[in-house]
Amino acid sequence: MLIGHYITKIGDKRRIAVPVKFRRVLGKKMVVAKWYEGCLVLISAGSWLELMKRVTGETKMVSLSVRDIDRFILGSAFELTVDDQGRVLVPEVLSEYASLKEDVVFVGLGDRIEIWSRDEWLKREKHVAIHASELMEKLVESEK
Repeated sequence: MLIGHYITKIGDKRRIAVPVKFRRVLGKKMVVAKWYEGCLVLISAGSWLELMKRVTGETKMVSLSVRDIDRFILGSAFELTVDDQGRVLVPEVLSEYASLKEDVVFVGLGDRIEIWSRDEWLKREKHVAIHASELMEKLVESEK
């Protein structure tokens, strides 16, 4: 299971060591893409299509919203292979999008991982901590 969060450094060649616990679940082949709130998503190559079905809801491409999501996520996706030292090379366009400079945070979310710049993650984490109760209430209400 992909849970917990880990802080690591990004190298000057945009290489990041994927935490061992996550590598064991993801394997050697992964997909990375732009994600929401300025982070990246990292997922095993085998789980990529399943995630895309969930994101687009298997809806028709006639919908502008679905096409825009496809452009945003699929259009930014790259296949990655973990090297012998457990690192992946983050494409420049993605490292710029997520403002990955020095400290990088991997956040496990069950079936996927988000990759954040440490500064942006701390802001997001603080926001969620402050609003956690009301966010949960909104989720419960939307399920009714």
